[in-house]
Amino acid sequence: MNTGNNIFAERANWSFGNNTPEHFDEHVGKSVPFYEEGHNLVCYLSDYFCKNDSVCYELGSSTGQLTKKLALYNEHKPGIKWVGIDKEPGMIRKAKGNCTEIKNIEFHEADLMLFDFEKSDFIVSYYTIQFMPERHRQEFFNKIYEQLNWGGAFLLFEKVRAPDARFQDMMTGLYHDFKKRNGFTSEEIINKMQSLKGSLDPFSTEGNLEMLKRAGFVDIMSVMKYVCFEGFLAIK
Repeated sequence: MNTGNNIFAERANWSFGNNTPEHFDEHVGKSVPFYEEGHNLVCYLSDYFCKNDSVCYELGSSTGQLTKKLALYNEHKPGIKWVGIDKEPGMIRKAKGNCTEIKNIEFHEADLMLFDFEKSDFIVSYYTIQFMPERHRQEFFNKIYEQLNWGGAFLLFEKVRAPDARFQDMMTGLYHDFKKRNGFTSEEIINKMQSLKGSLDPFSTEGNLEMLKRAGFVDIMSVMKYVCFEGFLAIK
């Protein structure tokens, strides 16, 4: 099934592998509202947490575009170590190719649950945790909290569910209209929905907040919200 931008996937079998890395940036830019603006916000927020000796992570770094933007935005702090993590080898190859000239970036092909994190001042998850199996999410949030330095930040962007069925219908309709305005056909939109079954499982705003609180975070606020997409800033 064509899910748009020549990315093909089978029912309930969405993959970030295969040919997805070659078309990912174009596809996601038209699929997620304010995608680039969200990148900019992440960079602006990094001013408050990233020191010249910081270790900073992007979780699910895909083609490395956000990691690259963060490194360039903070190039006056060349001592920062930027680390991108993704489990798809095609994404890692693409990311390394996009960032060959930036010396303080490294990318790792790894499972986030198994990765050995260093203590960090800034950890970014940009629409990644929603693809993690539900059974692992709380454990992973706990891990993120433990690996942050005191005063460090976890910046989490996620697609979110609405609080009830009526609002969910509205959010779904608005989101499909958004995708149509960006050039996706009705067939491509339905195909993408079919392919994401069992892969994309977002929680509600409250569900994400509760996981962050159970992990130990107390200082949490929403920093960006558009329909069913939201960014949360949690400070240890």
